[in-house]
Amino acid sequence: MKSNSLDLFDARLFTCVAGVDEVGRGCLAGPVVAAAVILDPAQPIAGLRDSKKLTAKRREALALEIKQKARAWAIGSADCREIDELNILQATFLAMKRAVGALSVKPDFVRVDGNKLPQWSWMSEAIVKGDDKISEISAASIIAKTARDGLMHRYALEYPGYDFEHNVGYGTRAHLEALARLGPTPIHRLSFEPIKSYRAVKHAIPADSK
Repeated sequence: MKSNSLDLFDARLFTCVAGVDEVGRGCLAGPVVAAAVILDPAQPIAGLRDSKKLTAKRREALALEIKQKARAWAIGSADCREIDELNILQATFLAMKRAVGALSVKPDFVRVDGNKLPQWSWMSEAIVKGDDKISEISAASIIAKTARDGLMHRYALEYPGYDFEHNVGYGTRAHLEALARLGPTPIHRLSFEPIKSYRAVKHAIPADSK
């Protein structure tokens, strides 16, 4: 059962509320990563807000504090092939399901950033801009962002030349120039433009003309 409105379900009536957020939907490379967090009311964390509004140093510090103080936290992801196969929205929902399903403490209510919910069994609500309004979602935003950034920094070593250490997979000028020059890596989303068009043009060139 799910709802987009607290007219039906008031999260304050539940004792174990998880916040969920994702990062990486708009990237050209890397997975979409979601996090789920259940905070401990006995151990409040100051300064929680949308991860995009925090410095990298502050995000890392808060991520550590969240992991130490939260009742439970977990990460789920969907890789580039799953994104290409399912589409980015359904892959995002899959990552969210994996994150909530991996929690060591099972929630009785889930609050998700955005305006859509996955098809799942948890009672839940979607909250637009929830990552800057709801502490549990803010915490999930921070965990997801730091986890994905760390992964993309490791990919920067594996696939040099794409500036992943700075763009973390987003379509910056340096990233687009590298794509045009080097082509896609195994972690690029082949269904996303301009990668899809690059590949279509390359495959249309007759073999004897190369």
